[in-house]
Amino acid sequence: MEKTDGVLWRPPRSCSDYWSEFKHCKSLRNRFHHYYAHGTSPSCQQWKEDYNMCTTWEKCKDQGAMEALQNSERSRLAEQKKFTPVWELRRVPPKDWHMPLNHERPQDS
Repeated sequence: MEKTDGVLWRPPRSCSDYWSEFKHCKSLRNRFHHYYAHGTSPSCQQWKEDYNMCTTWEKCKDQGAMEALQNSERSRLAEQKKFTPVWELRRVPPKDWHMPLNHERPQDS
């Protein structure tokens, strides 16, 4: 860990995590799944760039590498948060949650 502005900093993930994500992204299974689900081949370049920036940080403590990793993780988190959930989460359980289920009666669909 390196001190930057009085705070210890380390990459958000280990460098091996970035490499594992890159290898997974390049795998035939993932490419097939991504093409099936999205109609395009996945772009794995960002994982490789993050791995290279992480190793640069580990070896040289380069500030540019640190900032690039931080920006990449921020954009990755922002991308994940932009999707809305499919179901709205419950705030409280249903009023009859403790009652036994009636298996003989068909449920309304």
